[in-house]
Amino acid sequence: MATPNDIAHFAIQADDCERARRFYERVFGWHFLAWGPPGSWMIRTSLHAPIYGTLQQREAPAPASGGLRGFECTIAVTDMDSLPERITAAGGRVVAPPTLVEGVGTVLRFEDSEGNPVSAMRYSSHRG
Repeated sequence: MATPNDIAHFAIQADDCERARRFYERVFGWHFLAWGPPGSWMIRTSLHAPIYGTLQQREAPAPASGGLRGFECTIAVTDMDSLPERITAAGGRVVAPPTLVEGVGTVLRFEDSEGNPVSAMRYSSHRG
């Protein structure tokens, strides 16, 4: 059970849910299960300590380029070296190269296949 201030659930809005599902399966290995109304999937991010979410059809068109399209999340990764290539091969776009955040780790900002802003972070082993 989630405690106060923990992320308990997230939702990814998509224009093309099948395309978005394939993106997150290929890049991060997430698991999807058809769930709820048509055009919705339950997401399980990990087999060990998952955060659950949903992938769902957008209710309205995404804002024009440059506007925030949703809640930006940061995904913890162990392999930053091959991540940009995996993102672009799966239909995403890197918007900022890997950047060291002193004392935290290395962050990469990208857009998923639906244009949603996302970050990935390879955390330093000594973070507090």
